[in-house]
Amino acid sequence: MKSWLKKSIVLGAALSLILAGCGNQAKEAASNEGKLKVVTTFYPMYEFSKQVAGDHAEVVALIPSGTEPHDWEPSAKDMAAIKDADVFVYNGIVEGWVDSALSSAANEQRVVVEASKGITLMEGEEHDHEHGEEDHGHGEEEEHSHEEESPLDPHVWLDPVLAQQEVRAIQAALEQADPGNKEDYKKNADEYIAKLQELDLAFKDALTNAKHKEFVTQHAAFGYLAKQYGLTQIPISGLSPEQEPSPDEMAEIVEFAKDHQVQTIFFETLVDPKVAQVVADEIGAATAVLNPLEGLTAEDIKNNLDYIGVMTNNLEALKKALNE
Repeated sequence: MKSWLKKSIVLGAALSLILAGCGNQAKEAASNEGKLKVVTTFYPMYEFSKQVAGDHAEVVALIPSGTEPHDWEPSAKDMAAIKDADVFVYNGIVEGWVDSALSSAANEQRVVVEASKGITLMEGEEHDHEHGEEDHGHGEEEEHSHEEESPLDPHVWLDPVLAQQEVRAIQAALEQADPGNKEDYKKNADEYIAKLQELDLAFKDALTNAKHKEFVTQHAAFGYLAKQYGLTQIPISGLSPEQEPSPDEMAEIVEFAKDHQVQTIFFETLVDPKVAQVVADEIGAATAVLNPLEGLTAEDIKNNLDYIGVMTNNLEALKKALNE
């Protein structure tokens, strides 16, 4: 075959691929035309919004999978997405940059929903290991004697009951932005909340009669979950997973774990587990993952895990550890 003919064939194939790509992009743009643009901050807000929106919205998350959200800041591209959003969904507290971003990327037509608004927030647990089981169980409010006000705990999404309230808040925002599809948003929210109610029942059934009620975790993310199911969370670090305990605080945690016969020290997927490993080695305990669902890992995505799947794994991990 002559060289000029080979070149023609190659060029023709390349042109076909380019045209096909352009055609696919055009089809994608057409399919998204008329849909709401829903911009969310991190994974739980994305998942809840996607479940409620169904086919009526293009839902994106600003904070990439595998990224710890506490210290993340938006780029110029992210700010453009926030400005163009029809609906902006954030949890509250964990995204300290939101107020300034919304002010800078002003859009009078945009509907903004703080999903945790209306939920009674708890003060964060900062190495307070003197509390007994009664401090967290059965929905009782903690009493605090701190002279300075403690930071508020943002991790409401880890309580399947409070997660339902966040889903309803997102539903209301989507209905406000797109009243023509109100019935679909309600139907989608109802169906997803039914799954969250099943998850809540699973936690109650598995943990109500657990042998132990105390669990040690690297990051103080599970206060709402502990309170909901009558457990006691003992965090090694504070609300920020990057915070490390002092030597005295480490000694206190080790003593508590020994006194309460803790056999498992929990760490999380997006933060270096070295502190949890030190405690585990000190008391001869195992380590296991308790996922705060601040972002999916590559492994989570590979295994097709979502909020329900990760929370189910968390339940299995807790059930095993609390019955050792």
